[in-house]
Amino acid sequence: MKARLIEIALIVAAAADIWVDLWSDHPVSIGSAVVACAALAFRRRLPLTVVLLTLPATLLEAALVAPCIALFTLAERSRNRALLTVCVVLAAIASAAPSPLEPDGDPIGDSLVYFVYALATVVLPVLLGQLLQTRHDLRQRLEEIEEVKEHERVLHAQAILAQERAQLAREMHDVVSHQVSLIAVQAGALQVSAGDEDTREAARTIRSLSVGTLDELRTMVTLLRASGDDITQLTPQPTLADLCTLIANSGIEVDLTGDLSLSVGTPRQRAIYRTVQEALTNVRKHAPGAAATVDLWHDGKFVGVTVTNGRPSRPSLPLPGAHQGLIGLQERADLLCGTLESGPTPDGGYLVRMRLPVHTD
Repeated sequence: MKARLIEIALIVAAAADIWVDLWSDHPVSIGSAVVACAALAFRRRLPLTVVLLTLPATLLEAALVAPCIALFTLAERSRNRALLTVCVVLAAIASAAPSPLEPDGDPIGDSLVYFVYALATVVLPVLLGQLLQTRHDLRQRLEEIEEVKEHERVLHAQAILAQERAQLAREMHDVVSHQVSLIAVQAGALQVSAGDEDTREAARTIRSLSVGTLDELRTMVTLLRASGDDITQLTPQPTLADLCTLIANSGIEVDLTGDLSLSVGTPRQRAIYRTVQEALTNVRKHAPGAAATVDLWHDGKFVGVTVTNGRPSRPSLPLPGAHQGLIGLQERADLLCGTLESGPTPDGGYLVRMRLPVHTD
């Protein structure tokens, strides 16, 4: 509504200027004045066209306010300095040149003086329009700077949160995991040495609960180490159902045998999955080109997986390794009262076998 009122006020001002300054009742002069006044209604959509439509009225000395308004709008919206210069010169020439409808034109000297005055007059709205354009650009730049600063504040807060989570995860792993592991070991020793059946049953329960607590603790440590931004970091832990995807993405020719729907607990499924994952990783690193076999088995009391690979078909790259993967698998097997075997095979390949009891005694 405010913008419409401004448009109406400008058109009224241009019409008043034409009414006062119109010196000739010639139809051409009146028509050019009406066109210049009416064209101001389209100055925001077609600023250059409106400037050109106001020049005839300026040449016929029928309008002065209309071309200034048109030049202001063009300067506010255009960044083409050369175009603005040409329009300013044309408007000054049209204002200073003798009217074609006047029988006796002004002397050339007077026209030059008029040109200087006209140039100073039409430059003013152009400078004002450029000033408003610069102000608008500066406002946008300040808003962008504020958005960047706000984004940096968010990133800084996320970095602090991630650092605190990582520190908390390290403390939980170093302190709680160590203490619970000692509880599980002591409970296992008590289960073996106790002569009373009730005591052995209590020790068996304590050991089982300790193993489950350690497994859940590792899951919580993984969640704490996540930054919280990437949803994929918080996906559920893998089970036997994810083995097909793991093998398909391994880049190795793998023959999978056994039943993927084994009815065993989640900790054992996770241990078997990590065993296959680590074994296939070692095949890619140390036996490039070799095929592998993954065999899931279950004999009633024990469940496990055996991963074997053949001789590599091409030389392997000298990649560094500290055998931490196998150490981690051994720790998983110990916590679940199982065993882990690994070593070379007679045909030049390698074997990894994890054997876990279905129920922890």
